Amino acid sequence: MTFDYDLFVIGGGSGGVRAARVAAATGATVALAEESRYGGTCVIRGCVPKKLMVFASEFSVEMQTAQAYGWTVHAGGFDWPAFRGKLHAELDRLEGVYRKLLKDSGVETFDVRARLSDAHTVTLSTGESYTAKHILIATGGTPIRPDIPGAERGIVSDDIFNLDTLPRTILVVGGGYIACEFACILNGLGVAVTQYYRGAQILRGFDDEARGLVSEDMISNGIDVKLGTNVQSMTPGDSGYIVTPTNGDEKCFDQVFFATGRRPQTEDLGLEDLGVGLGRNGQIEVNEYSQTAVPSIYAIGDVTDRVNLTPVAIREGMAFVETVFKGNPTPVDHDLIPTAIFTQPEIGTVGLSEEAARDIEPVEIYCTAFKPMKSAFAGDTGRVMMKLVVSQATRRVLGCHIVAPGAGEMIQMAGIAIKMGATKEDFDRVCAVHPTMSEELVTMKTPVRAG
Repeated sequence: MTFDYDLFVIGGGSGGVRAARVAAATGATVALAEESRYGGTCVIRGCVPKKLMVFASEFSVEMQTAQAYGWTVHAGGFDWPAFRGKLHAELDRLEGVYRKLLKDSGVETFDVRARLSDAHTVTLSTGESYTAKHILIATGGTPIRPDIPGAERGIVSDDIFNLDTLPRTILVVGGGYIACEFACILNGLGVAVTQYYRGAQILRGFDDEARGLVSEDMISNGIDVKLGTNVQSMTPGDSGYIVTPTNGDEKCFDQVFFATGRRPQTEDLGLEDLGVGLGRNGQIEVNEYSQTAVPSIYAIGDVTDRVNLTPVAIREGMAFVETVFKGNPTPVDHDLIPTAIFTQPEIGTVGLSEEAARDIEPVEIYCTAFKPMKSAFAGDTGRVMMKLVVSQATRRVLGCHIVAPGAGEMIQMAGIAIKMGATKEDFDRVCAVHPTMSEELVTMKTPVRAG
């Protein structure tokens, strides 16, 4: 059978674009359809604009620190419209880069919605249909609102970058990394932030000691964190929204921001009719080679709900090309992936939490918390934490958890050692870089506990 393309990619995010480009470099004919903006969640609605907002929000503390170090600082308030304009210009530039990369790679692009008609046919919303030997779905995920009265009046993470003005007060609903990151960002930009989370502690799934320290620092930085609390309803008020929580303490907020989860974007793709398996959250079920139950159809990235991180989607795209177009079957490695949560302070983490490791085997815990030199000199009472989870049997470092400014940068380097199978003694053999925060990772000699 003759096909219009060797590969048709649905979704122009980081994973889909990388897979399309690399496949085209092998000589394959490739097309890609994207109904929104090129760059996907990370570039347009996630990592990139979020990190730029993190940078902006940190200057309020940096100016206070500068004064403590003897600088005379004259600063006005934060100019949200000016920042937002530069932010949008940067996102436009990055989208242009993605488009150019595809064009220069010889990938044909369609700026429309696409769905599958059969195992080898993609139909565009404009009516045209194209056939492809292989189809790759990389449509990502989307925020969801909770099923409560009035939730449609709130905003989600996709909306936060487009606000005309910053609210004076905001309620952030949720306790995951998106909720906590934006609570810290908005607090740093001068917004009075309240955060409701229904659980007993924020950042469920991360190391208990690390998330406890972040929670303490968020509260000491002025965020009103209410644990064991959820929203029952929200209604319009005279100057915002009246929110009724489960604890009965009704309050009014200028804005309500729901960060209560994301779901894979699999609606109206025609998947069920073709026999592509979907999980409980709507995710596309794939094997270790990102292949669905229909042999010609593959899926990568957040739409598979495996590890929802941009670098993972890119690696999945590369493994797909190795498998399908280079004849080198390459399973995707989802083990020991370093990651960072850009709260203030940041969390950097790789491997097992103390709690998860204890459930598997006996471990030793090496941990220290202290006031870092820079902020302690300025009178800041906040602490940072360095933690290693070590197997008693093999001495391998099973997990590393850092709570500190710049934790994301540190964990990238620690992740290399841990991925290589470093033992606690390997860490000990490394000479400390002094004076730094991260030197504590190689100077902790005595475990604080075992279990």
